[in-house]
Amino acid sequence: MSKFDVAVIGSGPGGYVAAIRCAQLGLKTAIIEKYSTLGGTCLNVGCIPSKALLDSSHHYHDAVAHFEEHGIEISGDVKVNLEQMMSRKEKVVNQTCDGVKFLMDKNKIEVFQGVGSFKDTTHINIEDSEGKTQTIEAAKTIIATGSKPSSLPFIDLDKERIITSTEALKLKEIPKHLIVIGGGVIGLELGQVYKRLGADVTVVEYMDRIIPTMDSACSKELTKILKKQKVKIATSHKVSAVTRDGDKITVKATDKKDKEVSFEGDYVLVSVGRKAYTDGLNLDAVKIKADDRGRVEVNEHLQTNVENIYAIGDVVKGAMLAHKAEEEGVFVAETIAGQKPHINYNLIPGVVYTWPEVAAVGKTEEELKEEGIKYKSGQFPMRALGRSRASGDIDGMVKILADETTDEVLGVHMVGARVADLIAEAVTAMEFRASAEDIARMSHAHPTYAEAVKEAALAATEDRPLHI
Repeated sequence: MSKFDVAVIGSGPGGYVAAIRCAQLGLKTAIIEKYSTLGGTCLNVGCIPSKALLDSSHHYHDAVAHFEEHGIEISGDVKVNLEQMMSRKEKVVNQTCDGVKFLMDKNKIEVFQGVGSFKDTTHINIEDSEGKTQTIEAAKTIIATGSKPSSLPFIDLDKERIITSTEALKLKEIPKHLIVIGGGVIGLELGQVYKRLGADVTVVEYMDRIIPTMDSACSKELTKILKKQKVKIATSHKVSAVTRDGDKITVKATDKKDKEVSFEGDYVLVSVGRKAYTDGLNLDAVKIKADDRGRVEVNEHLQTNVENIYAIGDVVKGAMLAHKAEEEGVFVAETIAGQKPHINYNLIPGVVYTWPEVAAVGKTEEELKEEGIKYKSGQFPMRALGRSRASGDIDGMVKILADETTDEVLGVHMVGARVADLIAEAVTAMEFRASAEDIARMSHAHPTYAEAVKEAALAATEDRPLHI
């Protein structure tokens, strides 16, 4: 029987990063993955393929809508080759997954293909695709089995026309009318992919605004932008039924006045969040506790109620973000090695990869009000930047929230070109507890999108932005 210091169940960003860090710290490490490729949801059917399609569809949209104004003339019709677009996406996914396999080999991490389940607290059974089982021994185990798409109890997901994000990433045709149930990150990103490619898109959201967990200024700005892009948005709508008649899908919902309305399309994307995935782990065998939402319960050290078993990522509480899982993977590896790591969950950024992008870190204005914290707010529009005008990406803004007394930055919220990358400046500043004035006094290269951060900081500090 193979013996290991650490076994990691699940090879998504949390799991494979945890395994790498364990190996770096001198621990003999195994990783167990039930699918034939490494990388988990993020690399196979999540972050990576969706961004590949977002980029491809963005190129097409630019060619159709913006090339002419840049002086680029294309003779003949610009056409979408969806098969090639999907083929490129798969190539990106395969390269990325192969990269994880390379990292496992490089760090001498033993990979086991199969479903890992607890035999007891130190032994894990691994059943492969042919039904053969082997058992390994591990002094410590890290559960990193991630999440899967949620649905609504009355929806029959046929995975043909009533689909989740997994199926939306491999459609063989462009929908005529895609109805998206859920105005969160995944629904908006995939909705925009198919809108760019020619589909009509309607987003039906239960809450009173899209991206409801983010600052309302971001919701307002993105709503305005998406409507300008001809995406239909129906907020405060509670979906009550989804039915299929051949190629026609009907979604029934009640609006905020309790009036029943119907939406008809040929595809429905159900994007109402994700839920922890623990199927097959046999948690009962080791009496590991889960909460009422199926998430594995952990303490501040990400340790379960079983001392030598830890859990990270989507399978535990908190934001379901790949980079959050990675931080937790490193945290647990270093904890096992006897170090004293730390994670500041308030400073884990969130991003929506629509175009323009949305990014945020720290407290929202709504949270500060609810907590009774007095604050200042400074906001600056992207359209006032020379770089934005040069690229044609004038939509969006940067908003900085700072403590009214100390001027410490409490939250940064952005909508605009490349803000997914730009948010790292805010994370860095807040990690070192910078004030708005600190950011305002730092030199920002001109012309860049980053100048909006400096200007918003000036607005928050003394209400004195330079360029508006």
